[in-house]
Amino acid sequence: MKLARPDLFHPRIVLAGSRQQPSGDGDDAGLVAALRRRGLHARWLPWDDPEAGSVDLLILRATHDYAGRLDEFLAWTTDVPNLLNAPAVVAWNVGRRYLADLADRGVPTLPGQVFAPGEPLRLPRVGPVFVGPTVGTGARRCNARSAAAAYAAELHEGGRSVLVQPGGSGEETVLIFIGGAPSHAFIKRDTLIQAEPDFEIWDIGAAALAAAAAEVSIDVGEVLYARAHVVGDRREPRLLELQLVEPSLGWQRLDAATRDHAQHEFALGVESACERLGLGPFRQPGSH
Repeated sequence: MKLARPDLFHPRIVLAGSRQQPSGDGDDAGLVAALRRRGLHARWLPWDDPEAGSVDLLILRATHDYAGRLDEFLAWTTDVPNLLNAPAVVAWNVGRRYLADLADRGVPTLPGQVFAPGEPLRLPRVGPVFVGPTVGTGARRCNARSAAAAYAAELHEGGRSVLVQPGGSGEETVLIFIGGAPSHAFIKRDTLIQAEPDFEIWDIGAAALAAAAAEVSIDVGEVLYARAHVVGDRREPRLLELQLVEPSLGWQRLDAATRDHAQHEFALGVESACERLGLGPFRQPGSH
């Protein structure tokens, strides 16, 4: 790789994927170029590639297999030099039991119940329900009890515990935060549709993110990326989930202008993290 200023220190940055998707799933395709425009040089590697552990900064973007290798993955996060989001954030957020912590801090959440493999599943008699794994992403809104039971059985057969949450009312809104600040949003239907949610919806996501940062004793601006799912309208919004490990940020669902601006903010967030971590980006090795 040819560097614009080879006389200056450039941190070695890796966007972490998986063996199955070493360069991500395509949604993050513009990030390498966005980072380069800020003088930050990044490349993709699977998170478990031995070379990944020797770079200056790793950014979790498509480590989709971590749920099945959780102990190994969590140990790895504490071994690498610098990680975004931080290891403490990841460890706290990998299991959906974090929702109880957020509720204790006053964040309105959608209540739920966990069912381990082999445990009889109990579903609400009426209304939609959200069913998803307790570790990793994949929550689905099921309008029929049969669909909810079938998805829960699929997860149980894979050895995964299930979180069941009553579906609530209103649409599901997806909020994306970059560097702790609101970035862009979607309405979740069969696909993601770019949207402009009410301030009250954004407030729930912001409150959840602030509470998460407080849980692990960091500043909210140190959270490079976050994805919050909120159910309901402006009168009674509730948090469904908060994804801080390697959430999809929906870049390819945005119009070009919004995407360019949001990816620029992402690059600024990485630059800020480099400064905070003592990586420059243009710090001379050994300088203070």
